[in-house]
Amino acid sequence: MLKKAFFSFLISLACLSNAFATDGAAELNKLLQQYKGNVVYVDFWASWCGPCRKSFPWMNNMKNKYSELKVISINVDANKSLATEFLQKVPANFPVIYDPKGVTAKKYKLKGMPSSYIFNKKGQLVSAHVGFTDTKQKKYELELQTLLAE
Repeated sequence: MLKKAFFSFLISLACLSNAFATDGAAELNKLLQQYKGNVVYVDFWASWCGPCRKSFPWMNNMKNKYSELKVISINVDANKSLATEFLQKVPANFPVIYDPKGVTAKKYKLKGMPSSYIFNKKGQLVSAHVGFTDTKQKKYELELQTLLAE
């Protein structure tokens, strides 16, 4: 009887952890639907990522500069407190989704940090980028301007 109860508990726990693991993906899908009609820049980041510290001020600036641009960031730190500490130093004026188990990151097949994905006004994924440098940020902004003009 005790074995059966313990086994049921473990199954319940596994189901519960899977439900939490998919929350990030569900939240992202909800925001992408909500933002249809806008260009959307989705950025995956981690607290240990040096270039991510430079990308946040740029994303804040882009969001403020272009009214039809929406930015969504997805943090992949296993420990949310690391992300919170990062955000205290480098604030975000856009939604932050937490993906501690990497479910959403796996779906998008990340190749490095930071990784960004751009969706057009129709909600279609049109490009993916890895990394963030001065040269790349100029390229990314030109790409955003082109999509915003469509």
